[in-house]
Amino acid sequence: MAKKKPDKLPPGAEFLVCRNPKARHDYELSETLEAGLMLQGSEVKSLRARRASLEGAYASIDRDEAWLHGAHIAPYEQAGPHFGHEPKRKRKLLLHRREIERLRGALSRRGYTLVALSIYFKSGRAKVELGLGRGRNKGDQRQNLREQADKRETRDAMRRAKR
Repeated sequence: MAKKKPDKLPPGAEFLVCRNPKARHDYELSETLEAGLMLQGSEVKSLRARRASLEGAYASIDRDEAWLHGAHIAPYEQAGPHFGHEPKRKRKLLLHRREIERLRGALSRRGYTLVALSIYFKSGRAKVELGLGRGRNKGDQRQNLREQADKRETRDAMRRAKR
């Protein structure tokens, strides 16, 4: 008989919903930060079922509020037609006013953007990890891939030498 999965995670544990690995490849990130997500009930249920995608998702600051654009959260199948939600609607991010002001200053510099890196649950609350960075050129991306391949080769060579 298979083991039963526990219903709840221990307090403080994180439950990863989805990631955006392409963001780390396309952007040179200078810092990351965590923000809360303001969601509807059916969106929370879809996230718990891991039915989300962050492809092309980014954050912006309008007036004194931060918003997440382009994140796709699939409609919850068991929800009726009256309780559904729009999959790609913009969602409010929960940040402190000082953080918003600091990000507004950073985004005013040329070429910087806020990219969504991952969505997860932390202590029962939906969180999004944002990365502040600037886009890479194709040449920079190729150079980064070469550096990663070189590091991987040296690490593998060191492992073989230890045997």
